[in-house]
Amino acid sequence: MILHDPRVRRLARRVRLKARRVITAPPPVLGPEATRLVQDPVFVISSIRSGSTLLRVLLNTHPDIRAPHEMHLRTLKLSYGESYTERAMELLDLDHRELEHLLWDRVLHRELVRSEKKVIVDKTPGNADQWQRLHEAWPRGRFIFLLRHPASVVASQMDSRPDKGMDWTVRHIRRYVEQVDAARSTLDGLTVRYEDLTADPEAECRRLCAFLGVEFTPKMLRYGRQDHGPFQVRMGDWSDKIKSGKVQVARAMPSPEEVPEPLRAITRKWEYPC
Repeated sequence: MILHDPRVRRLARRVRLKARRVITAPPPVLGPEATRLVQDPVFVISSIRSGSTLLRVLLNTHPDIRAPHEMHLRTLKLSYGESYTERAMELLDLDHRELEHLLWDRVLHRELVRSEKKVIVDKTPGNADQWQRLHEAWPRGRFIFLLRHPASVVASQMDSRPDKGMDWTVRHIRRYVEQVDAARSTLDGLTVRYEDLTADPEAECRRLCAFLGVEFTPKMLRYGRQDHGPFQVRMGDWSDKIKSGKVQVARAMPSPEEVPEPLRAITRKWEYPC
């Protein structure tokens, strides 16, 4: 009979082995680009006291851009209720890090959908410490590097928190600006200077719109006519300047003598007078 033919038996065996391999083959591991609801969110990388709230409200006024208050995604953590929960996620090829990325992505997507806009921007200054992870979570993410003269940043911080003292403030700001510089030296993106943003907001907003792929609208310059949520501590700047609804003239550029020694190198690198 044909079933006893050795060639037929060998063929049948190959078919069974192939079917077994198909059944038992592990599912493919999906990368970020296959699993993100928001493929290319925008992150502002800046120090504190660098004008990021002003940048936020200008962007948020655009009909296609949602730039909410600081979202602090990096502090949004995930925990397992039981040890076997972690094992269950591992069997799905989901480690703790990726689960947090999915959570962050879902938050951004929800806010984007709720706003009915096309682009979402997170301007949390703490992103300066987490730019590597943000890039890991969103390989197609976009970055805006907001610079301000480091000595002006120190002066602004001293106005806000004089109780911290000059030495502490300089160390604190140095950590921020060095992280911003590391991100700017590594990632592609658009560099914006606070001094230019306040001196010629229209020109800088046009640059920002071109980078984000949206059409410029003069409405952006009248940010005070739109509700941007509360201006309060930990959510962004809460000063009278930002509440005025108008772009304010920046403080005078510090003289070289006013630049603290620990900030001189980064000041020169950023091409500010020092």
